[in-house]
Amino acid sequence: MKKNSIIIAACLLIVSVIVGSSFKSESNTSAPKEVGIQFVELPWAKVLEKAKKEKKPIFFDAYASWCGPCKAMQKRVFTQPAVAEYFNKNFINYKQDMEIGEGPMLAAKYPLETYPTLFFIDAKGTIIRQEVGGRNADDLIALGKTVVGK
Repeated sequence: MKKNSIIIAACLLIVSVIVGSSFKSESNTSAPKEVGIQFVELPWAKVLEKAKKEKKPIFFDAYASWCGPCKAMQKRVFTQPAVAEYFNKNFINYKQDMEIGEGPMLAAKYPLETYPTLFFIDAKGTIIRQEVGGRNADDLIALGKTVVGK
C-alpha cells in the first residue's frame, strides 16, 4: 500500500510540474506587445535614407543613460498611446545614447547643451527644430505638430 501511495504521489508531482511549466510558457508568449514610439535601430546613414524614402522628418531623441529626465520621458511620455500614434505616423523615430556607438559622431554634427535634446531633422540631415529638456505627452505632440504642420 505504501509503495502505491509513493508512486501515485510521484506521478502527481511530475504532472503538476509539467502542467505548471506549460502554463508559464503559454503566459509568457501571450504577453502584450510593448507600446509606445517605435524607434528604428539603424545606423544614422540608414535612418536618413529611410526618411528620404518615406518622405518623413526624423524625430531624434539624443539622450544619456544616466539622465533622469531622459529616463522619465522614455518611461512616461514615449509610451503614451497618443504620443506613439502621432509620432509613429508622422516621423522616422530614432534615439541614441550620445556617449556610445554613433553618439559621439552625432554629437559633433548636432551639438548638445544638455540631455535630453530633441531634434527634428530632415532627410538631408539638416536640423528643422531643436529643443532641450523633457516634455510631457501633450507638449511633445504639440511640438511635433509645429514641425509637420498637422
